[in-house]
Amino acid sequence: MRNLKLLLASLLLVLPVLAAADARDVPGSATWYLHVDLQQMQSDDAGRVLYDWLEAEVFADVKEDAGVDIGGELDQLTAFSMEGQGPVFLFEGSISQTSKDRIMAFIAAEGNLQPLKASSKSYYRLSGEGDSITARNRSGNIEVDIEALEDESWVSFDLKNKIIITANEEQMKSMLGNNGKIPGKRGHNGALVVLTAEKALLQAGMNSEALGESDDGDSGWDSNILRNTKQVAFMVAAAANKLALEARLITTEPEMAESLASVVRGLISLVSFSGEMDAEAIALIQGTRVEAKGNALTLSLAVDPGLVIATLNN
Repeated sequence: MRNLKLLLASLLLVLPVLAAADARDVPGSATWYLHVDLQQMQSDDAGRVLYDWLEAEVFADVKEDAGVDIGGELDQLTAFSMEGQGPVFLFEGSISQTSKDRIMAFIAAEGNLQPLKASSKSYYRLSGEGDSITARNRSGNIEVDIEALEDESWVSFDLKNKIIITANEEQMKSMLGNNGKIPGKRGHNGALVVLTAEKALLQAGMNSEALGESDDGDSGWDSNILRNTKQVAFMVAAAANKLALEARLITTEPEMAESLASVVRGLISLVSFSGEMDAEAIALIQGTRVEAKGNALTLSLAVDPGLVIATLNN
């Protein structure tokens, strides 16, 4: 079970913060989401650089520890969580019988081999330790703490080219009855923002109000920015041999979006006069687009893939 959860945790190392055939299919009531398109990464020159880093720093360890060839079998990963229901993981691709057999071995060791049924499809109960996991990339310079799948989770292989893992049995039943999706409209007030692009490689977002709320109803965030933010969305896309990075913050008030935009522009101006940065880095930062519209603050820039990898390695 721990190796299975380490597989999930290792995949989440690509998250910039914190983590369905498309992120737009994530339920509107989700509190956070992550969508990684490995197939798109491999089909584009800029994305391939990022994919090669993941293969060397993350996938190799997963293959060594859990025996699962992520690069050879996984096309897409979608993960999300709805408040009070725990995380859902959807793996899509040409999942080999060998990988399925290994997961079944986990189930045999720490779960129940008696299949359960929903919508004429089978799923299994898998017990867990309920502890959190710390996952690191091979170089050891990136570390992510992942909340555990609580004391039990549910696993199914019965949808074509999909593996579903949920922390809640009702979620599993719902996904099996809806071809791997939890029904729900994205357009309602408060639905999570999803940034899109023709060649999106990674999309992530969170409801910072819901995730940061403490027991007394106040924000639990240490960051002054997040305390004044309702939502955060992030995207990495391939565009003209560059990696296009975009982040959007939905603030509590329009005035806050304008204030944050002013702060970002001020920081960019100060950094431009720094004697510690090379000309290429300064030019990159100066190319950051900052836009405040209503209560939305959008930051975007195009980065050479090599610079992104150098930053990850440092």
